[in-house]
Amino acid sequence: MTDKHDHHRHAHPHADRDPVEGADRRPGANSVAEPESAQAEQQAAQPEAELAAKDREIAELKDKYLRVLADTENVRKRMRQQGEDSLRIQREGLLRDLLPIVDNLERAVEAARGAGSGGSIVEGVEMVLRSLMDFMRGHGVTSSDSVGRQFDPNLHEAVDHVESAAHEPNTVINEFHRGYQMGDRVLRPARVAVAKAPKDRNGDE
Repeated sequence: MTDKHDHHRHAHPHADRDPVEGADRRPGANSVAEPESAQAEQQAAQPEAELAAKDREIAELKDKYLRVLADTENVRKRMRQQGEDSLRIQREGLLRDLLPIVDNLERAVEAARGAGSGGSIVEGVEMVLRSLMDFMRGHGVTSSDSVGRQFDPNLHEAVDHVESAAHEPNTVINEFHRGYQMGDRVLRPARVAVAKAPKDRNGDE
């Protein structure tokens, strides 16, 4: 009986051994796998980090490009505006210099008609005047009569104030020089006489 039990123990020498005894107990056997796994994860994450960095760099370069493009466009617009302003100022100066010539021609025609003069000379002056006015209208110059309108300091220059009971105060009653505009800009204000209320018996206005 005792021999059988002894034989059974010898037949299964590892039956009662702790299962842990079968594990690899070499120093560092399990600790080597953990750094290798961390290194693999780090290597896998590195391309993603590089890609994110490239995306940020591309976004910064795009932002800089858009800023430079906007600045360039602003400079181009400013230069074009300055060129247009310079051309407009030169054109206004030229047209303004022609206005006294128009005034003289109009007075000459009126004087000739008032004196009963006629003939080819007056017709020639009228032709020159019409040509000059056509030239100015072609450049956007317009004029309007001021008599009967309310005085506007943007369009009129008051050179005289006349008492009048027949007109409302600040009404333009006479025009000495016609006013001209070019678009929404005043080329020359009209020189006018403006009505004012007459004085009463006590000398008060």
